[in-house]
Amino acid sequence: MSTEDFSLIAEGESLDSKQKEIQKCKKQYEALLVDQKFLRDGIDSNKNFAKAFKQRAEKMKVSVEEEKQKCNKAIQKEKEKCRNIQEEQNMLEKEIMEIKEELQNLDHKNSNLKKQTEISTAVPERRVVFQGKTKEGAHAVSFDVNSRIVFPMEGGTALITFEEEDVAQKILSQKEHKVELGECTIIVQAKPIQFLVPEYVEMETQVCPRRILVSNLPKEEPEDRILDKLDIHFSRTKNGGGEVEETDMLHDSGTVVITFVDDKIAKRLSDKHDHEVDFGKRKYKVKVTPFLNGEISQMKICNSECMRTVLLTGIPDIMDKDNLQDNLEIHFQKTTNGGGEVESIIYNPLGHTTLALFEEDSPKDSQMV
Repeated sequence: MSTEDFSLIAEGESLDSKQKEIQKCKKQYEALLVDQKFLRDGIDSNKNFAKAFKQRAEKMKVSVEEEKQKCNKAIQKEKEKCRNIQEEQNMLEKEIMEIKEELQNLDHKNSNLKKQTEISTAVPERRVVFQGKTKEGAHAVSFDVNSRIVFPMEGGTALITFEEEDVAQKILSQKEHKVELGECTIIVQAKPIQFLVPEYVEMETQVCPRRILVSNLPKEEPEDRILDKLDIHFSRTKNGGGEVEETDMLHDSGTVVITFVDDKIAKRLSDKHDHEVDFGKRKYKVKVTPFLNGEISQMKICNSECMRTVLLTGIPDIMDKDNLQDNLEIHFQKTTNGGGEVESIIYNPLGHTTLALFEEDSPKDSQMV
């Protein structure tokens, strides 16, 4: 047996001191356990905080990504708006250029209209009234705002206008018609009347610098004397005139056109309006207005059909004009022959030429004169 001493109490130490030391160590141990628990709780708390932070970070990342996408979409939308605004601006600039060009054209037209307004009070005054009469000479060249078409009729033809369109169309649908003329029968063909007529006409007018229009002329004076007296009066400088190149009578309007050599005289005379011209026995007050030159700048043509008028062709010359015309009217007025009430009829025999005048159709007015 070994003699080595394993005693925990050294020499000079007492048991109480050791117990006190042990108690102290226990307290330290317990304090360490408390600190260890506190540290573990702190670690767990930090882990939970880190986990929550990580979750929040993930949410923030997703939110930032979504916000980024929204921003990109908003940027694209704004870019699209900018492109649209730029296109609209380009379009507006183009419209502005077009408007400027149109304004220039309007300014040009306005300058011409200003010249024409100077003659607004100087238009020749003529009272007109329709008296239900017709006259020859429908082929004469004239300007009219009404729809009037001259139709040259060949020999052996007739124009017949019915009161109802349906009757005319029924006659046209049959094409050939047998017409009894006493002991004989003739066959005539029914054809439609079609015209190429202006659908739209645009005219440009301007004041002629060398011409004037003289109206309110004396009706009792002969034409030659009127022309001579006007030539003499307006060629004198004391009357504001000058050298006259030509004088022309416009028979359809009863006015005279005077052309001067100098282009400064016409405006001076038209500004005065009223002029007293000496015709020998007495003086007459005539009216002077500017003369307008007109040109057709635009015209559209369309096809127009007379819905109530029928052209009859192939009519032989077998009796006098009036009797044949009466027989044709009697035939086409009968409902048994497919006809109806006839409004007007004109027959042109073989070997003759006739000009038929077509006017605007209305419920009460005839379509053919």
